[in-house]
Amino acid sequence: MRLLLPLLLLLASTLILGGLGDQPFLSATAPQLDDEEKYSAHMPAHLHCDACRAVAYQMWQHLTAAEAKLRAPHSRGRQALSESVYMDVLDRSCTQNWNDYGVQEVNQVKRLMGPGLNKEPGPSKEPGPSISVMATGGPWPTRLTTTCLHYLGETGEDQIYEAHQQGRGALEELLCAGTQGACSEVVQVPREEL
Repeated sequence: MRLLLPLLLLLASTLILGGLGDQPFLSATAPQLDDEEKYSAHMPAHLHCDACRAVAYQMWQHLTAAEAKLRAPHSRGRQALSESVYMDVLDRSCTQNWNDYGVQEVNQVKRLMGPGLNKEPGPSKEPGPSISVMATGGPWPTRLTTTCLHYLGETGEDQIYEAHQQGRGALEELLCAGTQGACSEVVQVPREEL
């Protein structure tokens, strides 16, 4: 037993340092946030599309869960929520804790990550496998709450619920697409790193 522990420590340090034969070195890097990303009270412009998609996903999730509670065990189809219920559900979707979201650097581009947001794997610019670290907490939950409440106020609960009933894609289209939407190509301006 006394020899087993030093052997395990040696093996672990060899793996961490990228030692065993042809095994590639693994690296983990946290995103380097600029002052706007660290200190601004608002969602940085280059993350508006990701934030909108996260909000649409959370609204859809909360509304779908509320509808599922109304549905009888063997019934088919959707049970429509009353206006007071979907207004309450949408408000709760915005004021949740948002702790599962944060910023991650993917192929040298900072992206908001979390439930409902697909990682875009693409080709890695790093040699060998790498681990990307997501920075959560800090200003991100407050920014997402503010963003969600903005969409709720701008679009309105009735229109959001109507889009939800058409499906997740319709809800994301309503909130994030269109000529002035956060995900429209006209709005998205490439971000130059300082």
